Amino acid sequence: MPRTRNQRLAALHTLFDYIASREPQMLGVCQQVAAIPARRAAPAETRFLERDEVEALFRSLPRKGRLALRDRALLLFLYNTGARVQEAADLRAGDLDLGEYPVSRLHGKGGKWRTCPLWRQTAQLLAELPGPPGTTPAPDTPVFRSATGQALTRFGIYKIVRRHAGYLDDTRAMRRVSKHIFRHTAAVHLLESGVEVNVIRGWLGHADLTTTNRYAEINTRAKIEALRHTEPLGTSAGPRARPVWRTDETLLNWLSSL
Repeated sequence: MPRTRNQRLAALHTLFDYIASREPQMLGVCQQVAAIPARRAAPAETRFLERDEVEALFRSLPRKGRLALRDRALLLFLYNTGARVQEAADLRAGDLDLGEYPVSRLHGKGGKWRTCPLWRQTAQLLAELPGPPGTTPAPDTPVFRSATGQALTRFGIYKIVRRHAGYLDDTRAMRRVSKHIFRHTAAVHLLESGVEVNVIRGWLGHADLTTTNRYAEINTRAKIEALRHTEPLGTSAGPRARPVWRTDETLLNWLSSL
């Protein structure tokens, strides 16, 4: 598989880069290894949740329990902002502005910051998380914390997602609900709502518009599939299986005379 090969090659490149820095006599061999190109591989298919699945998920979340509020706020925040998991884990109280127009500042890849607007319901849940109502948490207080009060890790967020959303796995579509699926879902649903691709690029923190365009391609395929399902009976399978020109005797006779 090209992906497996490229992963192993990347490990070898790293190893021989290290050897070249330590053993100058091996420089020639290291350069030969570094020159081995990676194989081109098709990007992994992007999986996302449909709107009714998202609605069902939030209806099924527990409302009582010590961590019920945190889990609901975390999942809603991921869906609202399309944040990367590490961005959610790194979120601090000082990164939130929960005033009249609530926003969240996210620290993304390459040390870049971006601002994402928050729904009112997301802001209300987040306002209750860092401490008791009426108190002002320190700016460096983690927003999403474990039962011991420490900032959640990537793996901790993964376990929360699997605990609440694992039942949405779809084996037929080879879809496994993971922590990153909320980011894909947010992007696709923004596109379905008519949000311009460049706005979504800034929303998700993509450096390259090409990365965002894949969501547009997914959305286009979904619309084509929906069109096929809603097309009136008698107008779909026939023309696709046998083009109109094949049943037009006049046209066929004219083509034969050419």
